[in-house]
Formats: sequence, C-alpha cells, structure tokens
Amino acid sequence: MRGGWSWRRGRALAGCAVLTAGLLAFHSAVPDAAGRPGSLLEAFLPWLGAAVLALAALALWRRSAAAAAAVALPAAVWAYLFGGLLLPAERAETDIVTVQHNVGDENPDPEGTARALVAAQPGLIALEELTPAALPAYASVLAAGYPHHAVEGTVGLWSAYPLTDVRRLAIRPRGIGEDWNRGLRASVRTPHGEIAVYVAHLPSVRLGPRGFDSRFRDESAGLLGAAVAAERLDTVVLLGDLNGTVDDRGLAPVTSRLDAPRRGLAFSWPAAFPVARIDQVLARSATVRDVRTLPATGSDHLPVAARIHLGPP
Repeated sequence: MRGGWSWRRGRALAGCAVLTAGLLAFHSAVPDAAGRPGSLLEAFLPWLGAAVLALAALALWRRSAAAAAAVALPAAVWAYLFGGLLLPAERAETDIVTVQHNVGDENPDPEGTARALVAAQPGLIALEELTPAALPAYASVLAAGYPHHAVEGTVGLWSAYPLTDVRRLAIRPRGIGEDWNRGLRASVRTPHGEIAVYVAHLPSVRLGPRGFDSRFRDESAGLLGAAVAAERLDTVVLLGDLNGTVDDRGLAPVTSRLDAPRRGLAFSWPAAFPVARIDQVLARSATVRDVRTLPATGSDHLPVAARIHLGPP
C-alpha cells in the first residue's frame, strides 16, 4: 500500500498539468506551421478537460501533493473558458428560436428529418447539403409552417416571417468549381424588427499525413467575415455548418465579428459520437441565449437549436 501524500512524488505529472494549463490558456500561441497544429488543437480544445480529469486521477493514485496542486491550474483555466457553457439555460427573454442542420446529402429520410426540426417550433430553419432530389421533400413538409423560404445552391432558409432582399453569398474559395454555391443572405421581418440572416456551409477540413488542411475553409471564412462586416443591418444572425469550432483561429474573420452562444456545448458532429460543435449559431447586436442539440436524424450531423434575444444581454 502506498504511503501518505508526498510533495516529492509526481513531479512529471505536475509538469504535464502545467503544460495542459498553458495549452488551454495560450492555445493561440501554438503556431500554425506545417500541419497547422494550432488549428487542430483548437478544434478539440474543450477535450483537454478530459486530460485534466486523467491527471487528477493519476495525482490521487500517486498521492502526489505537487501534482494535485498543479492540476488545480488547468482545471481553473478550463472552468473559465468552458464552465459557463455548462450552466443551466438562462430563464430570460427570447425573441426567436432557430434550428440549424446539415441534413446530409445521403439522408435516407428527408421527410422525417423535416418533421423532427419542426417539432422544435423554431421561427427559422436553416439547412445545408440540400440535394435537388431531396429538396421537394423538405419543401413539402415545411411549407405549412414556413411559407417564406429561399434556396441558393445547397443551402436553404425556411422562415415563419417574411423574407426580402435574398441574395447569394460569394464565399467560394479560389480553386473550387463555379458550381459550388453554399451561402445565402436574407432580410427577415421579425415581430421585433428586421434582421439579416446568413446561411453558410464552409468547405470541409481534412486531417491526413500532412496534418490539418483547412485552407479552403479558412479562405471561405474570410469571405464570409467580409460580407458580415459590410452588412448594412445592425442585427445579424449566422446559421451554418462552418466546419470548425468557435475556438478555431481559422474562423476568426467570422467569430471576431459575431458573438457565440452563452450556454451549451451542443457537440453536433459526428452524430454517432459527437466530439465538436461545427454547426454554429452566431449573432451581432443580438444575444444567443443558449444552444442545444436535437435528436439524431438521418444525417451525420445533429441539429442545433438556439434561443435568441434580438438585443443586448
């Protein structure tokens, strides 16, 4: 049986704890050199909390006072960064509910998927990976409750409120074919005023032998960020599969201009075992109270529902 607690044991564990705290607190300092390790780290940054739990368990097993004290540092940093997302949803004024879903281009049940989204009673529904074959099924189910809709390429917006000034978003990166169209912008006349709603599906990222390849995604994020910056309406809501988390520096052109949800981790991908929220609801001059995932559909993504207050906190 091990002896009592000791300050001499577990110094390596203590060092690992300090390193974990450093990665959490200064993740932006990790360079995006060959293989883009910085972006890869940020894509899964909340999961460093699992490392904190493992270090705490090892410190307890080793009865290392030094390691136990050191683990408190990354635990505090993680709680500062992500603890608020775990708090209960705010019981505060909500003006609009939205649902964002990459429905999957191989979804075997578009009608069932559409009915599942309607069950959340949102005012706005944004869809990505719409195919010409499946579009009539989605439109048929959504028509009754969402008479106003717009589709551009493979993205669409269904609304309970009137839409005006609908246009395609120019977010196609260089090097991708001209038939690639994954963004739209519309003015939405809500009971609380007119807002601009953006629906976007940024290019996928790839993890391979050369590391984390996000070049196309990052270029498209820059174009999307520029469009948001030029938006004439004060209030903007962005709904989309951004193929990145809000911590990923590659999305900085977007996340620096829009606010993230105040509550909810809402890991949305992959649906079988979600590890990251890459399906986002972000806003300017509005408050995304919270986000949550809805039950799985026939897609490899989970739907994400959000409550939004169209005004400051």
